[in-house]
Amino acid sequence: MNRKPNGKAAVNGHTNGDANGHSRTEREKSPPKRFDGVHMGAWVDWLPASWKPYIQLARMSPPVPLLLIFFPHLFGVAHAAVTRQASLDDILRVSGILLGGSFFFSNAIHGWNDLVDAPIDAQIPRTANRPIPRGAISPRAAFIFTAINALIALLFFLPLPVDAICASVPAIVTNYYYPYSKRHTKIPQVILGVALQWAVVLGSTAMGVSSAWTDPSVLSLFFASLIWTIIYDTIYGFQDYEVDVKLGVGSTAVLFGITYGRLILWFLSEVVVGLLFASGYIEGMSWVYTAIAAGGSFASLNLMMAMVDVRNPESCSWWFAYGFWGPAFSISLGLLGEYAL
Repeated sequence: MNRKPNGKAAVNGHTNGDANGHSRTEREKSPPKRFDGVHMGAWVDWLPASWKPYIQLARMSPPVPLLLIFFPHLFGVAHAAVTRQASLDDILRVSGILLGGSFFFSNAIHGWNDLVDAPIDAQIPRTANRPIPRGAISPRAAFIFTAINALIALLFFLPLPVDAICASVPAIVTNYYYPYSKRHTKIPQVILGVALQWAVVLGSTAMGVSSAWTDPSVLSLFFASLIWTIIYDTIYGFQDYEVDVKLGVGSTAVLFGITYGRLILWFLSEVVVGLLFASGYIEGMSWVYTAIAAGGSFASLNLMMAMVDVRNPESCSWWFAYGFWGPAFSISLGLLGEYAL
């Protein structure tokens, strides 16, 4: 991935090529081995060339970041559905609003992140070919893109209860600060955990649970999700471990270190499972939730810890891109299964 930035390919584009200047045949034979925020699925080839840098800026292909933003909202909605025995219509309506809002919110926060991080991204081989460092999108255009998407995301939240709109403030503040936290702290993944997983509280509040932020069951689910974020984003951070150490960029990957990193993440994985169990126990949920949410997360997280090699960037990239599915589906299906009882 140590390539020189190439903005020309992204600007001019070709119907059988991508923003890196690779032909479709080359891309299929040699897929990128790291989650770099530049690779795009074949469906993007059908779009105008001028759109492609913005697809990259927003991380729309593959849509892993969008899913990581939406799933916590779904956790909160499903938890509230269980506790309030909400109607299926309410669940679908609120989930639809939050999915639409998550799409534009994801675009906005990734645009903001890349805008602030551009000077650092330019010094890291894996990220040097992102749209802003390579010159495919100007900082001004990136800011406008970010502002427009943030505004649209806000419009999606307007039909929700006032409590839900107010509950979004911590997420907005921490997402704003997150890219700066890499310069100020050694634990930006904790900031990111709050930024993304506060959506658990927001989703529950959107379903009419005004006391969600003080509910011990909701908070246990929130902290389980927060630590889950620390786990997968630390694995993501190990992709650039050596460069981050050299540049002085803060991360929990750097803080934990190569030697003890996986051991610490393994311990945190068990904490996630314990908090999920506690959330269900406090709320009096049945074995369905416990077996699927806690049990499924235990199996998937421990599998990831057994298989991931934090010394191998390609291994970290794969487990970041695919390892999150286990807990995401387990928690969602566990809560929805409890609701269906």
